Amino acid sequence: MDRLDISKIHVPGIEIRVVERCTSTNALLLADDSPHPVLLAAEEQTAGRGRRGRRWRAAPGAGATFSIARRMRCAPRALAGLSLAAGVATARALRSLGAQEVALKWPNDLMAGGKNAGAKLGGILIETRPEERGVRVVVGIGINCRPERALPARLRREVAALDELLRPAPERNAVIAAVAREVLAALEAWERAGLAAFASDWRALHAYEGRRLRVRLADGRTVSGVAAGLAPSGALRLRTRCGTREVALGRVVTARAA
Repeated sequence: MDRLDISKIHVPGIEIRVVERCTSTNALLLADDSPHPVLLAAEEQTAGRGRRGRRWRAAPGAGATFSIARRMRCAPRALAGLSLAAGVATARALRSLGAQEVALKWPNDLMAGGKNAGAKLGGILIETRPEERGVRVVVGIGINCRPERALPARLRREVAALDELLRPAPERNAVIAAVAREVLAALEAWERAGLAAFASDWRALHAYEGRRLRVRLADGRTVSGVAAGLAPSGALRLRTRCGTREVALGRVVTARAA
């Protein structure tokens, strides 16, 4: 098993930290007061968080599990859709390593292979903390690097791993470094132009663009329509029988040809 090693995670302009085991890299960096960017990677994460409070556990050595903290010169409300930009950055990095199958699923999943590109490769969670001169942003990223036999049953869905996409698979240190460099560049681009800088690339990387989706809304109802890119707010645009609808909060539950 390749070990995480600070000396092998080459990312200019950021402090690198590696821990053997922690609860949540996001939680630790959200509480950190460092004035400069920090990357925290963990061999094992016992209480990681996904969207809407879901748990995400990283087994030792099985994934690239890390968070990046950076101060942003904007208000928290200006960060809507930032997970989409982080997704584009992560997909770019993984494709640069040779994983050309990597795609995105709204709002924060990394996908690759599987039936209809439906296997989950990883996910992204953005958390923020207001500060006196802006906001502290923490970008949490989890990428499956080695297959875990129990993971598909636990998640009740298809799961992909980089080891299955690339031969030979890159070391986790190289994966973390490549993704972190792209994410830091994306955060800088966001401060200049917001989501507009990423909308076209996100649409090109969207695994289900042009397909008919059924989306479960936050209140439990479902809505169906054909995926048609993003709204300026980061909401998913669906072409429905009643016109275009923008879904701000929800989860894609099925996708099929339109």
